[in-house]
Amino acid sequence: MISRDSTTVSPWQLADKQVKKANSDNHQNQRFDVIIIGGGITGLTTALLLQQQGKKCLILERGTIGFGTTGGTSAHLNTFFDATYPEIESDFGEENSKLVAKAGKEAFSLIKKLAKDLKIECDLEEKNAYLFAQDEKQSEEVQEILEASKRAGIEVEQVDKISLPIPFTSAILFKKQGQFHPIKYIQKLAEAFEEIGGVIVEHTFVNEVEKKEEFVYAIADHQIFKAQQLVYATHAVPGVNSFSFKCAPYRSYVIGVTLTDENYPNELAYDMMEPYHYFRTHEIEGQKYLLVGGEDHKTGQGDADSAFKALESYVKQYFDVKEISFRWSSQYYVPADGLPYIGQMPGEENIYVATGFNGNGMMFGTLSGLLISDEILGKKNEFKELFSAARIKPIAGFTELVQENANVAWHFVADRFNTESISTLKEMESESGIVADYNGEKLALYKHKNGKVTILNPVCTHAGCIVSFNAVEKSWDCPCHGGRFDLEGNVLCGPPRKNLERKNN
Repeated sequence: MISRDSTTVSPWQLADKQVKKANSDNHQNQRFDVIIIGGGITGLTTALLLQQQGKKCLILERGTIGFGTTGGTSAHLNTFFDATYPEIESDFGEENSKLVAKAGKEAFSLIKKLAKDLKIECDLEEKNAYLFAQDEKQSEEVQEILEASKRAGIEVEQVDKISLPIPFTSAILFKKQGQFHPIKYIQKLAEAFEEIGGVIVEHTFVNEVEKKEEFVYAIADHQIFKAQQLVYATHAVPGVNSFSFKCAPYRSYVIGVTLTDENYPNELAYDMMEPYHYFRTHEIEGQKYLLVGGEDHKTGQGDADSAFKALESYVKQYFDVKEISFRWSSQYYVPADGLPYIGQMPGEENIYVATGFNGNGMMFGTLSGLLISDEILGKKNEFKELFSAARIKPIAGFTELVQENANVAWHFVADRFNTESISTLKEMESESGIVADYNGEKLALYKHKNGKVTILNPVCTHAGCIVSFNAVEKSWDCPCHGGRFDLEGNVLCGPPRKNLERKNN
């Protein structure tokens, strides 16, 4: 099974592993044109496009290919986004709203082209998608989305029915949307990349990047890799930087269920709840599954078990559920002004970033590959300025930026006082974790099934916030910037560059 940065299992992880493993020791002394950190859809698309143009590229992946959000996506392919066209039009103007729509279409076209050219069997399908309202206020919002989407150049129309057994007051239908199997897709990207000379090194956590003269050095434990340029395709940009304050981490939850009545919807669908629910059907090895997601909350600030229970209850309210076959969660980052940050890192001439994809990672990850490869190759790209990682929008997203950082500041202070006290480790239940005052210290404690207790410093190594225990994913999650650590304190994802301090052996 494909490994992931979470213990819950998505259906994509059942795909056969096909990517070859390179030996990192064989590549430390080589000079590459571009190092790409991250082996998800962003990193692999970027690397393949550059390698096809003659660049010598190296992918460094902390886990295995698809270890991060690509392995946990719900794999919707949309040309409308979490930042709606009325919002984009208001914050960036009507012409830029058209550019966003065009960018989405080009990203989808690239996915279809690569799937065709590389003969990728990844269940890629073009689908219609419904967006539906369930009260008068939502209906007004849907009407605004309809009109602004049309102005942006998206094919959308009003409809009087949807493909779900859920009551609604109004609905619109977006044409030419899609879905696919993300792991099957990126595995073939990886295979094609290696066939033309690209190098992939897995199980390599880059904890430092240095620049000397015209070169960039990616430093892992006892390993140093050298290139002229470097791309962070890591979803979150490592270290403390401006993106730590412009991108807020969230987790979303998905369940895959079988139905007794076989009434699986043929199209994609989305409601207008906050957070919204999203629906689609996918067939795996002859079995159809209804995939329903939602119940999002900020990382480290919600209860995963409660989120899954709420999602299961919601689905059973409208569908005749036979079995819940999959349940998983994944992380994404919400940008302050609604659009992702893609391109040259501010103040860094030969370092590039791609972050803030919101819930549209498959599309914006692909777009990032286009944008960054063009920038490195010196090609003009009409989307460069709109998605620039260095852009400054003093109005767009200002309220969200203030609110998110006030939330971070509150957790930085409050979580230092809001902990339990325990006098003995015997008080802890087996397979449980807690941040507690114990023997005069604030500690992150996890009691294994065999009774062994792992003791960690609960201070996140990124910006000093206190982590919280995620009982479902068996991880320590930071409520400030989304850093996540496994039970031993090793970094799983997010911006931290160092593991949590271990207090016992």
